Amino acid sequence: MSRYALQGAVSRDLLTWHGRVLVHDNPAEMEFLFKGDVRVIPCPRSIPPEETLPIRFHPQLASVTWPLTKEQFR
Repeated sequence: MSRYALQGAVSRDLLTWHGRVLVHDNPAEMEFLFKGDVRVIPCPRSIPPEETLPIRFHPQLASVTWPLTKEQFR
């Protein structure tokens, strides 16, 4: 399974939550959810799964139903 991460446009650091890299398997959904100075990139293979956090488990996205539908965000 492919993983995608968020990268700060200026810092080039991967975005994390409590030290775990935020990841998702669908880059289009990430681009839909996260706007601003971030880029969606393939997650480096050197980052093991236990050091990542799928965005669906982020507390601020707890109310989101997965898989996403654009109708949820009108």
